[in-house]
Amino acid sequence: MSRMQDKTFNCEKELTLSVIGGKWKMLILWHLGKEGTKRFGELKALMPGITQRMLVNQLRELEEDLIVHREVYPVVPPKVEYSLTEQGKSLMPILDSMYSWGKNYMENVLGETLDGKEPVK
Repeated sequence: MSRMQDKTFNCEKELTLSVIGGKWKMLILWHLGKEGTKRFGELKALMPGITQRMLVNQLRELEEDLIVHREVYPVVPPKVEYSLTEQGKSLMPILDSMYSWGKNYMENVLGETLDGKEPVK
């Protein structure tokens, strides 16, 4: 059961933000959606600023919300992989749109790019 089951929301947008909101969840989803299945260490390496505890918590919440699937393999040493569920994959068009919007905003409003170069106009 999703951890959202017993919560009350005023609208669907509020629910969506509760599921994917926060500093790290969208990055986790982006990497899993664009690059496919990842192990914990691979995800941690892709997000240098995240602590191990925060990554564990964010992955657990995404798993509880049925957005991320956690596969545990019975081998020594233990092997755990994370991937998007079908519900998680359905978020990718939203994340793609957010990426495009952010890039446009950065270039046209802030007048910069992530690589520090002047945007082409």
